[in-house]
Amino acid sequence: MTNIAVIGSGYVGLGTGAIFAETGYRVIGVDVDAAKVARLQGGDCPIFEPGLAELLTRHVASGRLRFTTDYADAVSQAQIVFICVGTPAGPHGGADMRHVREAAGAIGRHLAVGRRTVIVNKSTMPIGSGDLVDTLVGQGAAPGAHFAVVSNPEFLREGSAVADMLHPDRIVLGAADPEAAAAVAALYQPFGAPILVTDRRTAEMIKYASNAFLATKIAFINEVAQVCEALGADVEEVATGMGLDKRIGPQFLHAGIGFGGSCFPKDVQALAFMAAEANCHPQLLHAVLDINRDGRRTFVRQLDRLVEGVAGRTIAIWGLAFKPNTDDLREAPAVDIIRDLLARGARVRAYDPAAMAAARSLLPGVVFCADAYEAAAGADAVALVTEWNEFKGLDLARVRESMRRPVLADGRNLYDPQELRALGFTYRGIGRDRRHHRREQPLFWQHGRQHSEAAD
Repeated sequence: MTNIAVIGSGYVGLGTGAIFAETGYRVIGVDVDAAKVARLQGGDCPIFEPGLAELLTRHVASGRLRFTTDYADAVSQAQIVFICVGTPAGPHGGADMRHVREAAGAIGRHLAVGRRTVIVNKSTMPIGSGDLVDTLVGQGAAPGAHFAVVSNPEFLREGSAVADMLHPDRIVLGAADPEAAAAVAALYQPFGAPILVTDRRTAEMIKYASNAFLATKIAFINEVAQVCEALGADVEEVATGMGLDKRIGPQFLHAGIGFGGSCFPKDVQALAFMAAEANCHPQLLHAVLDINRDGRRTFVRQLDRLVEGVAGRTIAIWGLAFKPNTDDLREAPAVDIIRDLLARGARVRAYDPAAMAAARSLLPGVVFCADAYEAAAGADAVALVTEWNEFKGLDLARVRESMRRPVLADGRNLYDPQELRALGFTYRGIGRDRRHHRREQPLFWQHGRQHSEAAD
C-alpha cells in the first residue's frame, strides 16, 4: 500500500489527506503546530468545512490517517509527499514562499535512502516553484535518496472542498519525469477526472490563469452592475441574457460586492506581480483588483446615503465569512466594510453562522449577536454581506417590525426587490433597476412556449 505524507494541515492539506485516506491510502499529516496536531489526532477538525470533520473522525479512528510534528516519522515512510503549506501574499504582492522553503528543506533532510520519493507541490506556488523545490530538496538530501518533483495545483473551493476532491473537473500534473507523473496520476484514477500532464511551469500557470479568469468574470459583472444602476437596467436580467450564450455561460456572473478568500485576491495579485517582474504590463489584472476593492467602498457609501449618514446609526451585518459554508475571514468583504463603518462612526451589530469566533479578535468594537433577528433588532439598516442559506428563510416581516428604520442593503442580490418593498423595506441591491418595478422572473420563449427562469 502506498504511504502518503501531507505537509501542512490547512484547507488543502486536511482535504487532501482525508480524501486519500477515504480512498484507502495510509496518510500521515505533518504540521509544526503541536497544539493543532494534538487536536487533529484527537479527531477535532480545526476548520469549518462541510463533510471534512466526519472524514477526519472516521479515518483517525480507522488508523489510515494520523498526524505528527515529526518530518522523519512521515517522510521516511512515504512514497509520495504532498506540500500543502500556506503561500500568503508577501509585502510587495508576490507569494511568501517561506513555508514552502522550510518544508522543502525538511523533506530533503528526511528522504529515505535507497528508494525513490515523489514530491508533489499542491499549494499554489509561483511559476518556477517546481524548480525551486527541486533544488532545495536536493541540497538537503543524503546520497542515495532519489526523488522527483511534480506540480499538482489544487482547484478546491472553500465550502465545497470535499466534493471538489471527490468529483474534480480535471487533474493537472506538471513533471519532467514521466514515471513520477504516472505515480501521482494513479492516485487520482478512482475519481474519473481528465488528467492533463504538462511541464511544471505550465501546470503552475494553469492554476493562476484559472483563478484570475474567474476573478475577472466577477469583476466584469460587478462593473456592469454599476453601469446598470446608473442607466436603469437590471443586472440580474443582463447576466441571465449573457449566460444563455454558450461562449459565456452563467457561472460567476452574479453581481455583488466582490470576491474574497485565500485564493482569488492573493492569486490575481501574485500573477500581476510575476508579470511585472517579467517586464509585462498586467493592466487587466490590476483593474480586476481595483474593481473588487472599489465594490466594498461603494457599498458603504450606499449605506451612508440610505440612512442619511451612518455616524451614530446602528448597522446590522448579516454574514462575515468571505462566502457561505466556511468560517474563513481572509480578504472577506465584511471585514473591510465593518472597519469602514466603524471609522465613519457607526455602531455595528453582526451575525454569521460560522465565523464569529474568529471575528471577535479581528473586529473589536462590534457587537456579535446570537442570530440574524437579534442583529437586526433596533437597527437603522441591515447589510446582507454573505449569502448563507439561513438568510433566505428568515421571517422578513418580523425583521421589519424589529428595526428602527426598515432599510436593507443587499450586497449579494439575495432577495426579490418587489417582495422587500411590499413588506415596507427601503431596499437596495447591486445593479438592480431603481426606476422601474422588476418582473418576478425574466420571461423568454423557447420552442414556441413562454417560459420563466424559475420554471426551467
